[in-house]
Amino acid sequence: MIPTSELQGLHGGGMRIVMIAPPWYDVPPLGYGGIESMLAGLVDGLSRRGHDITLIGAGSPGTSARFLCTYDPAPSERIGEAMPEVLHAAMAQDIISGLDADIVHDHSLAGPLTAATRRVPTLITCHGEVDGEFGAYYRVLSETVSMVGISAAQRRLAPHLNWAGVVHNAVEAQSFPFREHKDDWVLWLGRFNEDKGAHLAIDAARAAGRRILLAGKLTEQVEHDYFEEHIRPRLGTHAEYVGEADAARKRELLSAARCLVFPVLWEEPFGMVMIEAMACGTPVVALDRGAVPEVVADGVTGFVRDHADELPEAIEAADMLDPHACRSHVARRFGVDVMSEKYERIYRRMVRGLSEPAGGTRDLVLPVN
Repeated sequence: MIPTSELQGLHGGGMRIVMIAPPWYDVPPLGYGGIESMLAGLVDGLSRRGHDITLIGAGSPGTSARFLCTYDPAPSERIGEAMPEVLHAAMAQDIISGLDADIVHDHSLAGPLTAATRRVPTLITCHGEVDGEFGAYYRVLSETVSMVGISAAQRRLAPHLNWAGVVHNAVEAQSFPFREHKDDWVLWLGRFNEDKGAHLAIDAARAAGRRILLAGKLTEQVEHDYFEEHIRPRLGTHAEYVGEADAARKRELLSAARCLVFPVLWEEPFGMVMIEAMACGTPVVALDRGAVPEVVADGVTGFVRDHADELPEAIEAADMLDPHACRSHVARRFGVDVMSEKYERIYRRMVRGLSEPAGGTRDLVLPVN
């Protein structure tokens, strides 16, 4: 006899989904937290589709899901330490052992280590690197978990992992203020890591004769070291650091900026800030790395360039782009309902015990233009 949970998945009924957040920030986050922003949207989107969601995380409840807390408050100031991550994983598994679930969807780093102890399938979303040590980690886990990539570019870096599909991250576009007429300054927003290219953004803005505002996470020592060496010497009347923006301030900045400058220097697997900017009607000027060409429609919602010395000209041309096209691009391709439906399809395949269909990512990733 097929268990009730499997019958639910087979016949299209609501599933009982346990969602595990990382331990570092509230869901949704008060300030920085790309994973937590995406996760809040996914939880609410799946709830609207009739699924029963239990969210295990840290901090305060902020979504439509049943919330079970591991850390209160979230240990944001300890990000980068091992113990909060490990303890969070242990507490999450203890909670799951008392739940009746159809599938577990884990967004944490250490949590997947407990997947082998449960009878229901576990899906993980790979939110960061999938090569190097992370790739080795995910290869070891491949016998006990299935994986979703957040871009085709990310998946291409590790084609032999146990992929269940590719699903782009998403936002509730209507939660971002649309503004058609922009200010003259440009914006960089992210965390202060060399790979995020804040120094290149300042240099490009200066070359374009535009003032730049920088808003970002500056808490870990490596971030402070980078800021002091590469960012502070570049600050002045033309370049201003405005601190880490909370949810309201982030929306204010993104909607007002002439463009978002996104000069990443690594194979960025997605880049939530790009779709957040476009949701505000703000184009993105970016370097062609990682998922950037999957996210930005070159010449329509921004400019994708090969070299940093091409960015100033793109910044100057940004006001030629239609803010309405930026907004509609996000609503059509990166809306929460789109993301939720794609994850639901993967959940149902896993509950049935089916593998990814022939064609791999084709049913989950559309051409950007």
